[in-house]
Amino acid sequence: MSTSSDTRPDLRTVDQAPSPVRGTRLTFHAATLGRPDSPVLDGVDLDVAPGEILTVVGPSGCGKSTLLRTLAGLLPPLAGEISQDGQSLAGPSAERALVFQEDALLPWRTLRANVELPLAIRGVPRTERRTQAEAWLARVGLAEQVRQLPHRVSGGQRQRAQLARALAGTPHAVLMDEPFGALDAQNRAGMQDLLVQVLQGTGATVVFVTHDVDEALFLGDRMALLGNGRLIGVRDVPRPRDRAAHDDPSRIALRREVLTSLGS
Repeated sequence: MSTSSDTRPDLRTVDQAPSPVRGTRLTFHAATLGRPDSPVLDGVDLDVAPGEILTVVGPSGCGKSTLLRTLAGLLPPLAGEISQDGQSLAGPSAERALVFQEDALLPWRTLRANVELPLAIRGVPRTERRTQAEAWLARVGLAEQVRQLPHRVSGGQRQRAQLARALAGTPHAVLMDEPFGALDAQNRAGMQDLLVQVLQGTGATVVFVTHDVDEALFLGDRMALLGNGRLIGVRDVPRPRDRAAHDDPSRIALRREVLTSLGS
C-alpha cells in the first residue's frame, strides 16, 4: 500500500458532523471469547460508555481483534454475555460499523459510490445519499476525489474514504481494527487527528484496537490492556488530548505502567 504521496487533510474544513447520533453502551460480562477450539480471552468484564473512545492495546495474538469481532457480532461469545444498551448482542448490525486495517473498499465503485453503500442499504433516496456521501468525503479531505476509483488514490486516502463510509451510515458504535497500521508515521498522525476531529459531534462510541501504546494514549479516553488471555485492566487517559503533552508526568507514568503490564 503506497502512502508516499499522502498529505495530511486540512482539519480547518472539518466541522460538526451532519447527522449526530446517540452513542451506545457496550458491555462484556464474564465473557469468554474466541472459537470453540481456541478460546483466547477468558472472564472479560468491560463496560464501554456511550460516546467514549476506548482504545484496546496488547501484544500480537492477545485477542484484540477477537474482542472487536465479537462486538461486531461476527463471533458469538463462548461463555458469558455481550450486550448493547442492556440487550444481548445477536449478530451483525448496521448500528456497529467495523473498520479494518485494509480499506475493504469495493474496487469497481468510485469513492462516492463506496460511501453511498450503507445509505443505499438503508433505503436512502439516490439524490440524498449522493449529497450525504459527498459531504462526508469533503469532511475527510476528499472533495476532489469523489469520482476516483480506489486504485487511483493513495493508501491514506483510501483509509479516509473508509472512515467516511463507516460514519455515513450514522452507526451508534465504530469498531476499528488497527486501521492506521499500514500508514507511515506522518500519515498515521494525520489520520489520528482527523479521526478525533470527524468524531466530534457524532456521539458515536468508538472501540479502537492498536498495538501502538502512543496511539492508544493519544486517541483514547480510556485504555483497555489485554495480555495472557485476559483483560489486565482499564486505565483513564490524562487529558487534554495534545501531542505536545507527551512529556506530561502523568502521561509518562501511564505509558511506563502500560509497557510494564504488557511486558515491553
